[in-house]
Amino acid sequence: MKILLTGGAGFIGSHTCVELCEAGHEPVIVDNYINSCEEAVRRVEQIVGHPVPHYEADVRDAEAMHRIFSENEFDCVVHFAGLKAVGESVAQPLRYYRNNLDSTLTLCEVMQAHGVKRIVFSSSATVYGNQPVVPYREDMPSIGCTNPYGWTKFMIEKILEGQCNADPEWSVVLLRYFNPIGAHSSGLIGEDPAGIPNNLMPYIAKVAVGELEKLSVFGNDYPTPDGTGVRDYIHVTDLARGHVKACDFASGRTGCEIINLGTGHGYSVLDLVNTFQAVNGVKIPYVITSRRPGDIAENYADPSKAKELLGWTAEKTLEDMCRDTYRFQRQNPKGYHGA
Repeated sequence: MKILLTGGAGFIGSHTCVELCEAGHEPVIVDNYINSCEEAVRRVEQIVGHPVPHYEADVRDAEAMHRIFSENEFDCVVHFAGLKAVGESVAQPLRYYRNNLDSTLTLCEVMQAHGVKRIVFSSSATVYGNQPVVPYREDMPSIGCTNPYGWTKFMIEKILEGQCNADPEWSVVLLRYFNPIGAHSSGLIGEDPAGIPNNLMPYIAKVAVGELEKLSVFGNDYPTPDGTGVRDYIHVTDLARGHVKACDFASGRTGCEIINLGTGHGYSVLDLVNTFQAVNGVKIPYVITSRRPGDIAENYADPSKAKELLGWTAEKTLEDMCRDTYRFQRQNPKGYHGA
C-alpha cells in the first residue's frame, strides 16, 4: 500500500516509516518540521536503504495537501501530525486546539475530495481521563480529559467517528497508545525534542549524557507503590509495528475501531530511573518537585483487543527501552541538529 504519514518525520512517525518499508509498503511523509527535522528522514532512508518520498508542508495548508494527494494515489493515511506536550497544552490551550483540530479537519476534507477513506489515527490514553480502575479498556467511557492535549485527541476521535457514521465507506482505526519510549536499535533515529524535553525518558537521556544537570520528578505523593506516577511504557518500535498492523486491518474493513497499544504493565517514574541506571551503568541525579498540572497517578493498558484484532503484542522489555534510548542519545548527544 501507498501510505501517507502526516508528521512522519517525528519520533513515532519516523519509526513507523521504517517498519512500513520493511513490511513492503510505500510510505510518503508530510511534515512541517516544527517538532522534527529533515535529518530524521535521511536517517530513515539510511536504515531502509532507499529514498523515502517526503514533503515539507503544514497539514493545515489545504492547497499543499491537495497537491500532495494529486501527485500520489494513497491507499491509507496515518495521522501523527499535531502538538503533543501535556504541560505546554495547559499553558497554551488555544494553540493546541487550533493546530490539532484544524490539521485534522483539513486532512479529512482533502481525503474525502480525493476518495481516500482509510485512516489510522495517533490517539492517546489521555482520552480515558482519570479512571478509577486499571487497566484501561477500550469500552471504558471517557470521564473527562485532564488537559487540552487530551481533549484534542478526544475531539479528533469524535470527528473521525462522525465521518464514519456519515460515510459508511470510511475505515478508521483509533490507536490509543500509552507512553512511547526507546529508539531504533541502530541508534540512528530516536526521540529528539526541541529545547528542554517535556517527556520523562528524553529528559533522563539528556541527564545521562550531561546535557542537563538533574531530573525533576513531579510528585512522590501519588497513591502508587513508591509515590511516583505509574505509566505503561512501550518501545517505539513495538508501537510502530502496531501501526503497520492497523494499516493492514483498515484496508480490509469499514467502520471505526478503537484499539489500545500498550504492554499491559505499569512502571513508576523511579522504576524507569532505576532501570536506566542499571542497564546503562550511569547515574541519574534527581530531585522531587511538586506535581505537574494535568498529570494523573496511574494508567496502563489492557492490550488484549490489539492481540485479538491485529495479531499484535508488545515484545520489547523496559530494559530494551532504556538501552536503546541511551544508545541513540550517546550517538547523537545534540540530537539530529548536531549531525
